[in-house]
Amino acid sequence: MIKRQLGIYLSCVFFLGISQPFTAAGKNSIDTDYVAGAVLTKAQEKIVLELAMQRGVKKVAKISTYYLLPTEARGIQIQSTEQIKGREVTSQILNIIYKKWWHPNEGPRKGDLRTGEFWAGKPTIRKETILKVGKKEYRVRIIQGLTLEEAEKLLQMLLEPNYTVEPAVRHENFKQIAWDKPMSFRRQGENYSVSFPHIARGAGFFDLQIKLSDDELIIHQMFQAIP
Repeated sequence: MIKRQLGIYLSCVFFLGISQPFTAAGKNSIDTDYVAGAVLTKAQEKIVLELAMQRGVKKVAKISTYYLLPTEARGIQIQSTEQIKGREVTSQILNIIYKKWWHPNEGPRKGDLRTGEFWAGKPTIRKETILKVGKKEYRVRIIQGLTLEEAEKLLQMLLEPNYTVEPAVRHENFKQIAWDKPMSFRRQGENYSVSFPHIARGAGFFDLQIKLSDDELIIHQMFQAIP
């Protein structure tokens, strides 16, 4: 059961973007974003960069660390420089494991590449879409069942804010939503769902269930995913 829960959370971390969003580094520098208790030394950074290069990530833009909540396990994530074509943004993501930060008795899997106490599988491709609201841009991983313009309209109404909240929704949760970091927009029939991470890093995310009635946005349910 524990491994199943960790698998679900890892999927959220890797594919929905719960982890800290990308922050652009200087032209010839690598940005670092470390959580407390998971700070790499310069020597360790050199190791993970060499491991990333061996795994095919040639141009690294960022090294970050994260907690795999609710456990004490910590991971390392490498992000390549971004390729931007119009509204589409792609980058390589490589997750690296450090033995001393990981789960006891768990080692490299078949096919993993190991250097000392660090190991990694193959990198994945992260795809994002740029949404524009006013003069600001926002990155989102998933847009399903609606157009780019429809997603931007929903985001604008949520940011203004311009919506009605039904009584069953807990109003205090709205203060915990990172509104500037949308994760996904989905539409099924007349129903919409929009997801945002918790303002506390690694603390899960919120999924807003939305209906539109005569251009009035109504939030009728809110689900919270907690690691």
